Amino acid sequence: MRKLIASAALLLCLCAGAGAEDYSWKAKWISKQYYQSETNSWLAFRKDIDIDKVPASLVARIAVDTKYWLWINGEPVVYEGGLKRGPSIGSGYYDKVEIAPYLKKGGNRISVLVWFMGKAGFSHMSSGTCALLFDARSPEVEILSDETWECSAQYGYGTASHPITNYRLSESNIRYDANLFDYNWFQTPIPGPDERPVPRKAPEWLGSSIELPFLPGDVPMGELVERPIPQWKNYGLKDYPSTRRSGDTLYCKLPYNGHFSPWFKVEAPKGKVISMHTDHDMISDAKCVSAEYVTKEGVQEYESFGWMNGEVLYYVFPKEVKVLDVKFRETGYDAEFTGSFSCSDPILNDYWQKAQRTLYVCMRDTYYDCPDRERAQWWGDEVNELNEAFYLLDRKADKLARKGIMELVGWQKPDGVLYAPIPCSNYFKELPMQVLNSIGWYGFRGYAFYSGDYSFVKGVYPAVHKYLHEVWKLDSEGLPIYRKGGWDWPDAGAHQDRVAQLHLWYYLALKAEAEFARVIGKEADAAKDVAMMADIAEKLNSNYWNGSAYITPGHTDNPDDRVQALAVISGVASPDKYPAMKKVFAERYNATTYMFPYVLDALYTMGEPQMALDRMRKMYPTVMKDDCSTLYEHWNFDGTCNHAWTGGGVVPIVRQLAGVEALAPGYQEFEVRPQMGDLKWLKTGFETNYGRIEISLVKKGKRIDAEIIVPEGTTCKAGGKTLAAGIHKVRL
Repeated sequence: MRKLIASAALLLCLCAGAGAEDYSWKAKWISKQYYQSETNSWLAFRKDIDIDKVPASLVARIAVDTKYWLWINGEPVVYEGGLKRGPSIGSGYYDKVEIAPYLKKGGNRISVLVWFMGKAGFSHMSSGTCALLFDARSPEVEILSDETWECSAQYGYGTASHPITNYRLSESNIRYDANLFDYNWFQTPIPGPDERPVPRKAPEWLGSSIELPFLPGDVPMGELVERPIPQWKNYGLKDYPSTRRSGDTLYCKLPYNGHFSPWFKVEAPKGKVISMHTDHDMISDAKCVSAEYVTKEGVQEYESFGWMNGEVLYYVFPKEVKVLDVKFRETGYDAEFTGSFSCSDPILNDYWQKAQRTLYVCMRDTYYDCPDRERAQWWGDEVNELNEAFYLLDRKADKLARKGIMELVGWQKPDGVLYAPIPCSNYFKELPMQVLNSIGWYGFRGYAFYSGDYSFVKGVYPAVHKYLHEVWKLDSEGLPIYRKGGWDWPDAGAHQDRVAQLHLWYYLALKAEAEFARVIGKEADAAKDVAMMADIAEKLNSNYWNGSAYITPGHTDNPDDRVQALAVISGVASPDKYPAMKKVFAERYNATTYMFPYVLDALYTMGEPQMALDRMRKMYPTVMKDDCSTLYEHWNFDGTCNHAWTGGGVVPIVRQLAGVEALAPGYQEFEVRPQMGDLKWLKTGFETNYGRIEISLVKKGKRIDAEIIVPEGTTCKAGGKTLAAGIHKVRL
């Protein structure tokens, strides 16, 4: 039973912040006797311990399926710990939590609430077992989960009577009946040493835990990988910016679209049902997370732990319920909004702000395509998102990208196929062109180059190589043979020249692999990739270029602007073809929000900044509504209203419009070579691992006056000069 998944051992070495185990597990997996591990069920665990001397440090390793809340002596320590399962198939994550500051000499009470989602979804693979593993050891203190822990099913929790969440979500709608269990059980004071009852005699507890008959590393829980991303930021309970009541419904305006948990304090008779949901729950096909609460008699407080998202929270209070107070708690990925941008065009300024907010609401356990309908790590989305993060957030965001990379590789099928979304337990289809982008120049290589982190390359290279050279086959001319995979979807929208797109995505994937091969000393592999790229380029230029555009022979539709964009940014198209291709871009707007940034990249590469600006001004207003803080999934306000791939335009805004492009990994060396078009001025800044880069540009006729902040340990090329660390004024 040990070593269930071979790739899990690899992940133990490669996940950021992980490494080989610090020590073997001594604790036992524990659960409740006769417990059925039903979908959306909750267990409450408690352990009383005496401590003679509080250690300077005591790190607890905690694992559950799926989420947990930790209190020590009634004080909150972790709000929603744990990650959805899936470093690889059958494996899970564990947290490391420093608990020494919460302990005291004498009696201490450890309380853990475990939420077992127990439902298939696009972001989680359930183990089928609700259980806790708690292992904290130091020379002075040892706290281990075993049969001496008290445990009870938290019978207050159940599933709300609302329509069930859609099949993509592992979360269920949460119901809490305050009459069935003490909601504040974790705040019960610990009795003195002489008055403590035998655990199983405590009135609200039904007995002790049981030790489950498997060890850490065994099925069904599998290998455990240290959590590679930070614990969530907890912004605390806050007042709503505004509220209004109409009938039985209280409309509570949120400051923006984020991850929120509703809280209230009421005075009520027994048995009244209070409902909670957001404006996003009303979107067709979304069926998002919602909640309800059944009152007990008297004054009571409640917070629903299943986070929701949206612009407005709705409480439906029966007329017999007196509302004393309402608040919300925001939680989110632990990264700061350090990226900044402003310019003379208000459309771009609005777009930047909404892109930043959209990216953040699409980050938690993984990068999401959207936080309401799916919460899924679709890798086409993640390529755009991880690149946006370089300019919108601080470098802690990189850990989420690296986690996604390791999961994509960890879920590789035995035949070499890579697919998304992962982790997942009810969808297993490959999107071939999106996977090529994911492992290619903008995906894996984009993360490595702009973060400066190539340490993962050796570990993922075998999976990438197998996918490119075993899954994909070449025809007699050296071109990849078209594969539909599980879902033949390179981009949304019509008028797609899919065959030509495929060849170019494959070319860009080979380009990335060649660089990775050189990094790890596989020169023969790199040479083979370069030769294959030359064959593909030659065939495309001889057979697919018709004198005015690249188009697949026999393709009867108009030329696809996506194909032209990929030809330019890959380097397959030489500059002498640009004038003809410019005409295609002027006429065709086929690319949807996912591939739109690649079109912008191509226009800037061709030296056409005004066309790029005009294109953004034409299309981006169709995904930005005044009453919505985030971006829509598709043009003309179609799809979800919080889809972060739409924010991909921030990347060419920084790298090409502002012209701040990396010349060496991690921006250790960079250039400033703006293409401002008709913009009069702009300012932008972002964090690198070397420090913050900032630039200010003012256009005066044909010249640009620039002020550039160059961080320590980096150099900048601008205006024909090489600039060392410091503040510089340069004429460009």
